[in-house]
Amino acid sequence: MSDSTTIHKMYKYRLYRCHKQDRKLRHKLFVASTVWNHFIAFQRRYYRLTQKYISLHAMNKHVLKLRKTQRFVLWRDLHSQVCQNVCRRVDDAYQRFFKKLAQGRPKFKKARRYSSFTFPQSGYQLVSFNQNEVKDNGKYARARASLKIEGETYQFVQHRPMMGEIKTLTVKRDPVGRLWLIFSVVEEQTVFVSSTGKSGGFDFGLKTFLTDDEGRGYTSAQYFAHGIETARKLNRRLAGKVEGSHRYKRARRALAKHSADVANKRRDHHFKLAHRLGDDYDTLYFEDLNIAGMKRLWGRKVSDLSFSSFLTILKWVASKRGKTIVQIGRFERTTGKCSHCGQLQKLELRERTFHCDSCHITLDRDHNAAINILRAGASAPYLSDAKTKVRLRSRVDGSSPRL
Repeated sequence: MSDSTTIHKMYKYRLYRCHKQDRKLRHKLFVASTVWNHFIAFQRRYYRLTQKYISLHAMNKHVLKLRKTQRFVLWRDLHSQVCQNVCRRVDDAYQRFFKKLAQGRPKFKKARRYSSFTFPQSGYQLVSFNQNEVKDNGKYARARASLKIEGETYQFVQHRPMMGEIKTLTVKRDPVGRLWLIFSVVEEQTVFVSSTGKSGGFDFGLKTFLTDDEGRGYTSAQYFAHGIETARKLNRRLAGKVEGSHRYKRARRALAKHSADVANKRRDHHFKLAHRLGDDYDTLYFEDLNIAGMKRLWGRKVSDLSFSSFLTILKWVASKRGKTIVQIGRFERTTGKCSHCGQLQKLELRERTFHCDSCHITLDRDHNAAINILRAGASAPYLSDAKTKVRLRSRVDGSSPRL
């Protein structure tokens, strides 16, 4: 069974190293940071004088006007639409602040911390790109492609073909200092649905990453914990260098490279586990966990396991396979409830086995919780969404459900 759908997809390619071109792109990042800082200062000064906010339309008109002046001649090194996109980023940051989605108002950024700029429509052109899916021994053949950015030709690694219509191009610098091209593409994709007719409930734990309703455990290596000694050694080396010196920059890049390697290993494991679960199940049930609260209690271990990132990856994999992800409300009793008779009782965190006082059944606490998650999700009405389905569970305080 197959179905065709329109999706938004991101393609990320590594730029080949060229010191001359690297300097040009880093200069553009510097110019973009000056635009950002100018409009942050502009917004603060305008609010201090008038108690009002400058709209995005007014900022877009103002940045084009300033580009024509001699004082801001530096901004001409950046495409006009890129400057307007920086204004859009400023507006988005303030809108999040107004809606109380951010911890504080937008801040100034140093040039070395401003990491990307975006071409919304024009300013770039693909010179050569293989649109066909080329494979070599079962893998995508690596090829070199060319891209023109404001007249300058750049080479990048084409590790997979890119289909569909390109909407935006983002040039991004990672903490290691590598430059990447990120294409936002809209394409028609055929979703092949292979039904297994199987549903599963899953409980997240600190000892076992996931436990399903059949008692199977899915482990996840704590990649940061395994490399913590290396991280400490690199941090000590960085602390011993004079800030701004060549050795300081070299030590900082080594630490950033180690952090990137840890993140890549974790992400690779999450994708492999997501595909494995997508092969075995049609519907997967999870809890809507309060990850921020768990971090306050157990700290680094929760961040190392990165359950929220895994769930985001799993939803993406499920959307491509036609599977369903269901999250039950975080106030549903799953751990302290007997999966056999429904008896509610208190269970301490140190107790790893659930023993029911009523029916005297004994189960691993995560196995018992996974069964309750499956039943709670399967018995509740749901709200359908484009990528996932979220069960509606009433909150304890009687307020609206959390989606």
